[in-house]
Amino acid sequence: MRINEFKQILEKKRADFAIFCNSDSSKQNANMLYFSGYKGVGALIVPRSKPAFLVVPQMEIERARKSMVKKAYSMEKKRFFESIYKIIKKNKIKTGSIAIDKNNFTLNSYKHFKKQFKKIKAKDVSFDCAKLREIKTEKEIKFLKKSCAYADKILQKAIKHFKSFKTESEAAAFLEYETKKNGLEISFNPIVASGSNGSMPHHEPSTKKIKKGFCVMDFGVKYMGYCSDITRTIFIGKISRKEKEMYNMLLSIQKNSISQIKNNKKCSELYDFVNKSLGKYKKSFTHGLGHGVGVEIHELPNLTLNSKDKIRNNMVFTIEPGVYFPKRFGIRIEDTVLFKNKPLVLTKTSKDLLII
Repeated sequence: MRINEFKQILEKKRADFAIFCNSDSSKQNANMLYFSGYKGVGALIVPRSKPAFLVVPQMEIERARKSMVKKAYSMEKKRFFESIYKIIKKNKIKTGSIAIDKNNFTLNSYKHFKKQFKKIKAKDVSFDCAKLREIKTEKEIKFLKKSCAYADKILQKAIKHFKSFKTESEAAAFLEYETKKNGLEISFNPIVASGSNGSMPHHEPSTKKIKKGFCVMDFGVKYMGYCSDITRTIFIGKISRKEKEMYNMLLSIQKNSISQIKNNKKCSELYDFVNKSLGKYKKSFTHGLGHGVGVEIHELPNLTLNSKDKIRNNMVFTIEPGVYFPKRFGIRIEDTVLFKNKPLVLTKTSKDLLII
């Protein structure tokens, strides 16, 4: 997507071409996926003044040719960058200045890259790509809406069946199974944190019996490579008036913070609004208010205290205030939101407190 816009960045940076690569089959290069639709091992070459192409292992050539780029070359049985260099030379592409996304280069791979592309000036385009991906196209918005709809459907099913889960791990496994059953991938490992475990925002599901009290469930799927992110907090057992008040206070703040979203508004101001709204509980809010969502689960904009980002049309991001009390409990309520002249909540699962 948007390769022509990216070529304008290459023009400004006076780079002859860009290289996005992935040498690890267990991972993916988000920029390579974004610009080509291909997520396997290989490299995407984007010349400034010629059509882009992929360089992939022989076994991936058919899959690569079904990508958005279409043109793909098979790697020779040589070292990764040696093979890529040879194909670039064969295509008569200048190699004076190369744009790379350093965020996706390990120290080891960069060493091998420099060994092959000697005396070449490498220019980092990591931030440029992140800024380009921050504003979504209509096609991306369509994928993100669908991703959120699937996340809603699966999470609602898990909540409906919650009484049958004996452990947090069972609940998390159910979310993963339903995701696979729908032909999707998870955006991240699901979080199911019951009772005192909820005080840890990134708690890993336990094989111990589900604890009574608040239970935080944070979940998302990938549809056509695009992520969704939703958190709902339910209550297990008998709830006290104080606990109910705490939940409703956070829900009110979450809804109010969404209503505060306006074009060109500083993301830091949205964070500050939540911080002030929490009053005496602001020290229990231990993370950012939200983050952009796209082909990666964490993208721009950043909705944090010191963020320089501003809200703009066609941004998709989360709003997820939370309060955490060590060894006691935690509550988090999160939606994925699209800003299109006004905030549109894409995750539709009810936020009214459900007591099981």
